Amino acid sequence: MRKNLSMVLTLLALVGLAPVLSACNTTAGVGEDISAGGHAMTNSAEKHAP
Repeated sequence: MRKNLSMVLTLLALVGLAPVLSACNTTAGVGEDISAGGHAMTNSAEKHAP
């Protein structure tokens, strides 16, 4: 029983870490993405300002 619980917890940890580990390649451009989102909001706000 304890071995099964240990195996289940290990599998859950690996499944939980998979998205984090796969995102390592995308973190290099996250600053650019955030900046682009900020520019889009600024442009939209300027467009809709009275």
